[in-house]
Amino acid sequence: VAANFLGAGTVVTPVTSNSGIEAAGSFAVRRTRVGSPFVISGMEEAVAAGGDHVMGFEANGGLLTGTPFDINGRNVRALPTRDCFVPMLAILSLAAIRREPLSAIAASYRLPFAAADRLENFPVETSAALMAHLRASDENLSAFLRPIGDVAAKSDIDGLRVTLSDGGIIHFRPSGNAPEMRCYVESKSETAALDLLKAGLNRIKEWASAR
Repeated sequence: VAANFLGAGTVVTPVTSNSGIEAAGSFAVRRTRVGSPFVISGMEEAVAAGGDHVMGFEANGGLLTGTPFDINGRNVRALPTRDCFVPMLAILSLAAIRREPLSAIAASYRLPFAAADRLENFPVETSAALMAHLRASDENLSAFLRPIGDVAAKSDIDGLRVTLSDGGIIHFRPSGNAPEMRCYVESKSETAALDLLKAGLNRIKEWASAR
């Protein structure tokens, strides 16, 4: 919403952010690893490549701008640090302009349903072993996910993010600062997303217990 309100040309966001962002506006999208330092670095790369109206955000909140933006006739300087006011003002302004409730504006984007959870007290060495196993070959990854679905595509930017043949997404990512294994999913409905999340976490536990 903020990207469209600001007229962003490039949006930089981690790979864990909703995949529907690519279709949510006319802006280009750059995906990064999780963490604001990586988002800032991605914005700098976009600016260096000649990008204009560059902004970024993380899924857990905060908007960053890598270039100046004109907002209601005023030039707002770049603010490459997480800010909460711009997205709030953006969506409230848009609601006033459209004379629509926030729920209607959010629903208009038709983003996939997303869910995430984690396995706590999951040994770091087990997380590392699982990721190494899944990355070792396409056969390993396909066999691991066979009870859940068929692999259509994958991304290895931060953890392992897999697009399934039915359009669902499942993303395995060890925590960078705690003994936790995280799982992020997207699907066409809330029920399907929660089912996929449960299945993903169960596969992790099954693999770990079979070692």
